[in-house]
Amino acid sequence: MSLLAPGTARAQRHIATKPNIVIILADDMGFADAGCFGSEIHTPNIDRLAAKGLKLTQFYNAGRCCPSRTALLTGLYPHQAGVGDMVKNWGDPAYQGYLNDHCATIAELLKAGAGYNTIVSGKWHVGLVPSALAYNRGFDQSFTMLNNASSYFNSDPLFNDGSKITFMLNDRQVFRNDTSEYLTQAITRFAINSLDRIKNEQKPFFLYVAYNAPHWPIQALPQDIARYKGKYLNGWDELRWQRYQKLRSLGVISKAWQLSPRYEKVPDWEKLSAEEKDKWDTRMAIYAAMIDRMDTGIGQILAKIKQLHKDKNTLVLFMSDNGGSADDVKNWNNVIQKSGTPGSVNSIDSYETPWANVSNTPFKGFKKNTHEGGIASPFTAYFPGVIKPGSTNRQVAHMIDILPTCLDLAGVSYPNEFKGRLLAPAQGVSLKAAFTGKAFKDHDALFWEHEGSRAIRKGRWKLVAENNAAWELYDMRVDRSETNNLAAEYPEKAKALETEYLAWAARVGVRNWNELSRTAKKSE
Repeated sequence: MSLLAPGTARAQRHIATKPNIVIILADDMGFADAGCFGSEIHTPNIDRLAAKGLKLTQFYNAGRCCPSRTALLTGLYPHQAGVGDMVKNWGDPAYQGYLNDHCATIAELLKAGAGYNTIVSGKWHVGLVPSALAYNRGFDQSFTMLNNASSYFNSDPLFNDGSKITFMLNDRQVFRNDTSEYLTQAITRFAINSLDRIKNEQKPFFLYVAYNAPHWPIQALPQDIARYKGKYLNGWDELRWQRYQKLRSLGVISKAWQLSPRYEKVPDWEKLSAEEKDKWDTRMAIYAAMIDRMDTGIGQILAKIKQLHKDKNTLVLFMSDNGGSADDVKNWNNVIQKSGTPGSVNSIDSYETPWANVSNTPFKGFKKNTHEGGIASPFTAYFPGVIKPGSTNRQVAHMIDILPTCLDLAGVSYPNEFKGRLLAPAQGVSLKAAFTGKAFKDHDALFWEHEGSRAIRKGRWKLVAENNAAWELYDMRVDRSETNNLAAEYPEKAKALETEYLAWAARVGVRNWNELSRTAKKSE
């Protein structure tokens, strides 16, 4: 399909019926961290999206910030778009660390193909070179953080290299040099103000809100922390069990799936001192407060859309970029150590493995892993008048499906080339059918690789291995929590899946992570 020129009469008629599209992305939020996915955290706005819309219960991300954002924005596996790892250039095309010339973003294609207004507010993290920045990737209005993390109160460095946290306001660098506005609120404010700027335009809009919450450092507003302090003194074992039971009662997970064992490095709560329990309770209270404040921001954005009378034709998607993070930054030599009041600007901390294990209930593994705890994402979709309230879809889907879904809804075909750039074929499928209660096209298989952690999901089977570890095989129909490794029992199935994985890896440019990183370090 030829792309329609914005501004022409034909284009104006074409876009008049196109839906507005809002994508809201949380950062390091686990599968079970929203109320509608089993949590005790107060998330009424996310829960309302699910109650009045759709939950996909087997939706996947790419396991970590940069790869997931790349897959979401481009509809490609991260390696195909140049971001097989993070934003560091490892000297290989699939690991160059920024969006390459063989991909186009949702914003670029919706803007050129259907005249959309395009807005992004929040964490970018798909490249630091000018060609990969938001204002050069199709966004009309952009407020983006280029780093992996930031203080929630200013742009002071987090790492010992002294580099300040950089934000871009469209094409201009800006820094947050005071503590007057919490970062989650700043991201919300820019999104709302951007919607106000286009309120009188007839064109549809695409809004991508990429919150940094609840990524470390765990920092929150005092009044938000106070609502949760003391609520986690029963410990992580009890909380995992409560979330597991709620997930089952909500129908999010099958009752056949077991709760994975407590992660081996997590201590027995009952053996902790009262002082230790208080410290851990505080950490989780801060983390919960961060999600609570993000949910408030989501509610404010939805209220603005309704105030502008644009809510009746707006699709809202919510998801997370990876599972809960086991990062223990208090033990990282490259992170500046601040031990002021917990949750304040004077503290740099994380909630660590014990609470991340809770976030990822009932699964095992964490952010950076390709076991379910690293790649399973909560997902809700809300589209009034289209999606039947309270719907659930249990098909397997992935972030590579978001771009095809958006294009399908907007009536835009994915092109072979864009602005003279040959594009890699889109890898995902449209989820549009799920919005009307029908089945969408199943993936033949899905694949993952991140820093040597790797997996393939094909129908009921999943083959998975962490870096330097042997393959494990699971029957996801009865054991999505990956508690019963069947590799020895079904060696031929494991071998067939490995062969298919290796063919995919060769096609998209996956490299042996140990060799790649060793070679790159030698050349530095």
